[in-house]
Amino acid sequence: MSRPLIAQLQRDPRHGQIAAVGMLALAGTIWFGFEMPWWRPVAALAGALATQWIASRMVRLPFDWRSPTITALSLTLLLRTQTWELAVLAAAIAISSKFLLRVGGRHIWNPAALAIVLVTGLRPDAWVSTGQWGVGGWIAVFAVGAGLLVTRRAGRAGVPFMFLAAWAMLSLARAAWLGDPWAVPLHQLGSGALLVFAFFMISDPMTQPWHRGARAAWIVAVAALGFWMQHSWLVTAGPLWGLALLAPMVPLLDRFFPAPRKIWVASRLPELNSLPDQKGATA
Repeated sequence: MSRPLIAQLQRDPRHGQIAAVGMLALAGTIWFGFEMPWWRPVAALAGALATQWIASRMVRLPFDWRSPTITALSLTLLLRTQTWELAVLAAAIAISSKFLLRVGGRHIWNPAALAIVLVTGLRPDAWVSTGQWGVGGWIAVFAVGAGLLVTRRAGRAGVPFMFLAAWAMLSLARAAWLGDPWAVPLHQLGSGALLVFAFFMISDPMTQPWHRGARAAWIVAVAALGFWMQHSWLVTAGPLWGLALLAPMVPLLDRFFPAPRKIWVASRLPELNSLPDQKGATA
């Protein structure tokens, strides 16, 4: 492998994210018994890459495989469907949202989170299996370690910890209010699905407020809304719903709390530089 290619792989944090999410999906399938028929990841990847290719052609952009691959792997980790058509549909919705739902030069929603919320909200044969990861164990440690590596490369290592801290405080407060033993919230906080969301969903730098204080307030709000929906409305994937519902707040926070935009990738990436005012890596 040539030195320029190695340097390019090191500069772009998406390569590390692809490796981390891919290893999580592989570990879940081999060691944790995910119900993962072969067609599910294949359909998600094919739908994401095809939609990216078509959209890139329509707006006259060079095709970039990295972002749709990350989205497809994220869908593979959390979304469960009974048909390959729904897996393709979810991938198409996710990638299309990056090109269609944009404000200020960047997409509004985390693509995978939006697709999961829409598909599971509209179709009874699609769901999020939060219990597939089990609770505790080394899979949680693996998710934290791999996710931390990725978020450090992207410059947002504090985001997942801030979300988890807010969720932990809400869980402990609820346990104290209900008189539950501390083992109950501690058991819930060890959920691998919660860690995957924290390190691979809300940590997406392109769907967060740029201002540090606004970003912190937004993260706490996502945790609060997701926690309330999960425990009051009995929504299975509360954090995903909280993230999707509060994503439109990000452009408003950017407007009222302006801050310099961070350039995540040193090299010129066609997908990032050709759309108006786009200066960051997308997840």
